[in-house]
Amino acid sequence: MTNKKPKVLALIPARGGSRRLPGKNLLKLCGEPITVWSIKAAQQSKYVDRIVVSTDSDEIAEVARVAGADVPFIRPNYLASDTASSLDVVKHALNELNQKGQCYEFIVLLQPTSPLRTSKHIDESFELLQSKDADAIVGVTELDHPIELTNRLPDDLSMKGFFTTDSHLRSQNFPKRYRVNGAIYLVRVESLIKENTIFLSDRIYAYKMDREVSVDIDTPYDLRLADALFNRDDFIKPF
Repeated sequence: MTNKKPKVLALIPARGGSRRLPGKNLLKLCGEPITVWSIKAAQQSKYVDRIVVSTDSDEIAEVARVAGADVPFIRPNYLASDTASSLDVVKHALNELNQKGQCYEFIVLLQPTSPLRTSKHIDESFELLQSKDADAIVGVTELDHPIELTNRLPDDLSMKGFFTTDSHLRSQNFPKRYRVNGAIYLVRVESLIKENTIFLSDRIYAYKMDREVSVDIDTPYDLRLADALFNRDDFIKPF
C-alpha cells in the first residue's frame, strides 16, 4: 500500500431469505437487527470510506438506510438464492458502483451473521494488511475441537473404524488448527477481479480472532449464544 490513503468499501451482504433461520438478517440482537451491528462496526472503523448494504429486501434496505448505510441498488433475485455465492454478490456490487464511476481499491466484506465483530477487528485487519504488504486478509478462529476426534458415521451409527491411531492422544498434543470464521474478508479489488476469488493464491494472510467474537449466526442457538456474549459487562460493543 502507498502513503496515499486507499479508497475502501465495506460491503454488507444481507439477503431477505434464509432456509435454516428465516429472516435472520433482521433478527434482533440486544434490540437491533443483526445487520445493524455490522453497519455500526464499519462506521467506527478509521479505514472504511463507504458502507454499502447489498440486499434484495425492501425492509432490510430501509433498516440499513436508517442505520446510516448506503443502499444504492437492490440485489436481483438470481443473487438472492441459497446457491448465490459471496463472490457473485461482491462482483455485482462492484459492477453497479463502477457504472456510476465509484471505484475502490479495497473491499471488506462484513457478513451480518457475525455481529460480534467490532471496528477494532476491522482496523486490525487493515493494519495487518499494511504490515504484511498483503492483498487479502481473512478472519479465522481456532477450532473448538481437534479434527482427530471427528469422523463420519454410517446409518447404523457404528463407531467401528471411527477412531484413528492419533485419537488416543491428549487434546493438548494435537496440532492447533483454524477455520475461516466468516467475520472479515478484506481484499484488494484488482486482485479479486484478476483471480476471480476472494481467496487469493498469494499475498493472503489470516487475521486470528477469539472464539467468542467469531459466532456465526445460522441457528437459534447461535443467536442465543451471541446475545449472552453481547450482554457481558466486559464485551466491547461495536459502537
